This record gives sequence, structure tokens and C-alpha cells, in this order.
Amino acid sequence: MSDQEGGKGSPKSSSLGPYEEAMEALSSLITRRTRADDSNVGDQFSLLYDYLKMLDLEEPIANMKIIHVAGTKGKGSTCTFTESILRNCGFRTGLFTSPHLIDIRERFRLDGMEICEEKFLAYFWWCYDRLKEKTDDNIPMPTYFRFLALVAFKIFAAEQVDVAIMEVGLGGKYDATNVVQSPIVCGITSLGYDHMEILGNTLGEIAGEKAGIFKNRIPAFTVPQPDEAMHVLEEKASLLNVPLQVVTPLDAKLLNGLRLGLEGEHQYLNAGLAIALCFTWLKRTGHVGDIYMEQTDTLPEQFVKGLTSASLQGRAQIVPDQHIKSERSNELVFFLDGAHSPESMEVCARWFSLAIKEYNPDQTLFHQQLNNSKLSHEVVKSTYHGERGSQRKSTPILLFNCLTVRDPQLLLPRLMKTCADHGRSTDIVSEELKDDMEMSASNCEHSTVFSSLPLAIKWLRDRVQQNQSVRFQVLVTGSLHLVGDVLNLVKK
Repeated sequence: MSDQEGGKGSPKSSSLGPYEEAMEALSSLITRRTRADDSNVGDQFSLLYDYLKMLDLEEPIANMKIIHVAGTKGKGSTCTFTESILRNCGFRTGLFTSPHLIDIRERFRLDGMEICEEKFLAYFWWCYDRLKEKTDDNIPMPTYFRFLALVAFKIFAAEQVDVAIMEVGLGGKYDATNVVQSPIVCGITSLGYDHMEILGNTLGEIAGEKAGIFKNRIPAFTVPQPDEAMHVLEEKASLLNVPLQVVTPLDAKLLNGLRLGLEGEHQYLNAGLAIALCFTWLKRTGHVGDIYMEQTDTLPEQFVKGLTSASLQGRAQIVPDQHIKSERSNELVFFLDGAHSPESMEVCARWFSLAIKEYNPDQTLFHQQLNNSKLSHEVVKSTYHGERGSQRKSTPILLFNCLTVRDPQLLLPRLMKTCADHGRSTDIVSEELKDDMEMSASNCEHSTVFSSLPLAIKWLRDRVQQNQSVRFQVLVTGSLHLVGDVLNLVKK
């Protein structure tokens, strides 16, 4: 990239390194999230078009061959499958997702790899400096997520990707990614209750926000939805002459004996949606004859490879603690899943219940890099179980935290019940639940509230050292931010 194209960034007077300077500048754009309608001065959706003009991105975005995906659950997984399939079909891919777990660069992927630091900094300052120069009191600097979306569009335009897969950050209608006027195809993943303080209190209202990504006559796909949500999606699609189709889960037999790259039964539904999005993208961009034969009893080799090689950290991920040094490995193993809605808590609980039965401590595990976000507090719950026919015993533990905008009373009971249905004891209490659930001290004797995550991890590591014959299996869930922080700490 040339200096003129990439930019060098404004001269800085601080002693921070180049990357830290960028993160400091980015942090200055963080604001409280609100609805992006006309009621919020400085946050109106229309400002995004001003930013596009300032960055000369209108024409590049119009020429991009974009796949746009919204939803409550499974957005990241669906986008990951979609990117992997098209990359294995030979296309240069760009993928924009959120949130990141460890490093902001995770949000921007080129050909399946997060963008390198050098390129990221060049594009970051190219956008930041021009916006800083051209914005004013009437058109202020874009907020955090909006700026990142603009950077993504700049990266994908400059890197000349064949396909850009854009995951909606929040909602759909007023999301920064929705400046896209003519995507090739749109997808709506499973809908549920989340971000209700912004999107609405009913599934119908939430579905209406997600359907905001529909564009006139542009094909769209969704998965089976609750009746209330599906009715709204169909109504919105009809108004825009959108051919909306409902996909079914992928038949596992089509993978020729292989397994999906992302774990969990729910991933077959996300994979089914990804296949529909990819097939439609190939068809509408004139590539279908080269890649895909329209048959229901087989998948092309590139699709199978893409689906089985896809990876996404923080979702159904198993990571042994690298801190523990002993002759017996895997004495502290973290089962990480960023579930944060009532429905996804059930899915997470089913995965964990099966995973701890199937987990082979000697298998090679996929290790990832990790994050530094802030947590208010964490909860650790420990229940002791013996493994039949084995001298080593296993202790399942829950490490839980959720953001303040989410209600743990809606999340934890679903997790507890599903684990109990699979034969796992899940007497859990957190600081928020004590009064309402009226649990006695005797019920809580194995529960602990920690003021920080490092203290919780230290507690776990101490228990391992004190109980050498026990394997601790820790389910980490409730927040992707928690998952990222745990990943970061277990490598230290």
C-alpha cells in the first residue's frame, strides 16, 4: 500500500506505541449505545452517509459484492461458515464481525486471517485523520462501532475483495453496516430476546429491526423462527418485494463422514443458512456454473471443506490452562462459549454436558489468542462428581458473568435446568440472584463471588494444586467479554 493510500497517521506527542495510540484514539469514540433514529442528536443514522462522502466510500461500497447478515443468535457462526465456504471456492474474502475477544483486528479478516497490524494501522489512521479534519459540531466524529464499520469498508475496498461478508453489530435497520444499498443477498439468523433496551420488548419489534437490512427485490434467507417473529419478517419482505426463503438445517450426511468445524447441534442450522447464502451469491455473481451443481443429495467439495474447516474462537471452544505445570496435563480445562441470551444458554448447556463426556485430554486442541475487557464480578460454582471406572475425579465448575444490560435471572435458570436434564448438578447463585431466589447459605456453600476475574482464575489454579487427583472442567459463559478475558489469562 502506498503512503498516500494508507496514510501515516497524525503526528503524536505521546510516548505510546503506534498500536496503543490507535487504541487510545478509538477509545475516545466510545459512547453510550442508543437508538440511531432522529431522537438522538449526533447519533442519527443519516450521519453515516456524510461519513461515506468524507471517506470517498460511496462508489466502492456500491461496487462491493456484499453478503449482509443480521440476527440474535448465530450471526458470527453463519458469517464464519459463509466466509470459509467462499474462500475454499477460490474467492478473496473480507469478513467483518463483532465483538472481538482479544484484539480489535479480529473484526477484520482477509482470506480468513485477521488483518496484520501494519495494514490495520495504515487504514485506521487514513480514516481517522480524514474524519477528524472534516467533522465539526454539526457532524461529529462517528461513534466507536460506526468508525469500525467504516474502517471495514475502507479495508475491503482497498484490498479489492471478491466478497465482503458483513455481520450486523446491533439490530439491523439503524446499524452502521446498513449503509449497504444493494447487497447480493441477506440473511437473518435465529431471533430471540437481546438488547431489548434498544431493539424493543417483543419478538415482533426485534424482528422488525432485524428486517431493516432487507432491500428492494434482494433475495433473503432466514431459519425457522417463532410465529410472531416470522410474521413480521414476511410482512417486511412483502413490502419490499423481497423473495424470503426459510432454510432447513444441513443434513450431516452431506459432510461425507466429517464434522462441522464449529461444535454444537445448532451449528447445522447456521450451516444450512450459510450454504443458501453462498449458493445465492455464486448464482447472482455469475459463478454458479463453475462451483455448484443444484442437487439436494450432495455438496460440492469446496463447500464441505469450508464447513468442516471453519473456526471461531469463543464458541464451543475447549482450552486447557497452560499455567499449570505438572506431570499430569489438562487438570484445569476451560469450556468456553459466549452464550448471552436465554435460548443460547440452553444450547451452551447441552454442548457442555456432552463435551465433558466426550472430551479426550490427550487430543490436540485448537488454541487461540485472547482479550482485556473489564468485568464487574464473576461467579464460580463447583460441584463434585466422580468418574465411574476411573481413579481421577472430575469437578464441573461454572464461571459466569453477564453485562449489566442483561438479566442473570433470565439466563442462569435456563442453564441450570438444561444441565440438570443432562444429569449435571447446577445449584448456582450469583450476587444478583441471592435475594430473589431466596437461596439458603447451605445451598450456596460451594459458590463464591469474586471482585475480579484474575482472583477467580487464581482460586481455580490453587484448587488444582491442592487436589492433584481431580480434573477441573470449567464452563465459562454469559458474555463474550468474559470468554475473551479468560482466554487472555489462561495463557499467562
